[in-house]
Amino acid sequence: MATNSDSNVNKAVNVSELIAKNKKKKSINNYMEKLVPTILFLLASITVLTTIGILYTLISEAVHFFMEVPILDFFTGTELKPLSQNPEFGILPLLNGTIISSLIAILVAGPIGLMSAIFLSEYASDKVRRIIKPLLEILAGIPTIVYGFFAFTFVTPLIRTFWPQLEATNILSPGLVMGIMIIPMIASLSEDAMTSVPNGIREGSLAMGTTKLETTVKVVIPAAFSGIIASFVLAISRAIGETMIVTIASGSSKNFSFDITESMQTMTAFIVEVSGGEAPAGSTLHYSLYAVALTLFVFTMIMNLLAKYVSRKFREEY
Repeated sequence: MATNSDSNVNKAVNVSELIAKNKKKKSINNYMEKLVPTILFLLASITVLTTIGILYTLISEAVHFFMEVPILDFFTGTELKPLSQNPEFGILPLLNGTIISSLIAILVAGPIGLMSAIFLSEYASDKVRRIIKPLLEILAGIPTIVYGFFAFTFVTPLIRTFWPQLEATNILSPGLVMGIMIIPMIASLSEDAMTSVPNGIREGSLAMGTTKLETTVKVVIPAAFSGIIASFVLAISRAIGETMIVTIASGSSKNFSFDITESMQTMTAFIVEVSGGEAPAGSTLHYSLYAVALTLFVFTMIMNLLAKYVSRKFREEY
């Protein structure tokens, strides 16, 4: 009887310990459940706080520039002569160079990237896709300074053999090379968007007697249009923000011209020139760096908002 009594007591103790452990474990789990969302929120807030910090820095420094240079003269001026005796700070030459180089890049990368995405998504076999896609994406891993010297030492001399009017530094060569650089971005993201379109839609279209090309153009691309637009926007933003290629190959001439054979300077190249030069801290030239950077930030943001509007307007739900 004593043995049975001791056994029952031990069982009761073990049950009590298990209950206590379960309560403790449950308490820890409840604590972690409350803690994890807070940690995730703080981590997610880093990007927002970083953006706010960048904006604050740009605006606070740009204010000093606009106290010395009228904002209307800055955005409408066609002359940029920051080091002359009578300095002028018109941003149109830089804006013009940025837009022209980006347009050349997207004219090169857009058709090639989209056609590559169509081939990989709709026509290539799995074996071919596994070979071509990694090779295509190798372009994205090449340092931009290599692209810059490639544009300056190979592309420009090559073009000058049949276009002698092309200057040694020009906006055409960096635009073409930037286009090559952003092809993988358009191809990869567009291919992902088209691959995500359900096969049932393709099969339904083919069952109605359409060809594969018609299905691709009239069904798959419209269904993946929002993703394709996103790939183009990211590629254009990448081209606009490119620094090393244009710094090396496009020169530093601040010309307000539409002649692609001439040397031009982009906003990013100007920022590199000023930040790497001898602009005295607190000078108008020094503050002009932040004014140009703020313009670049706003320009990119407006473009992204416009792209979101277009993407939302033409998105098709399946």
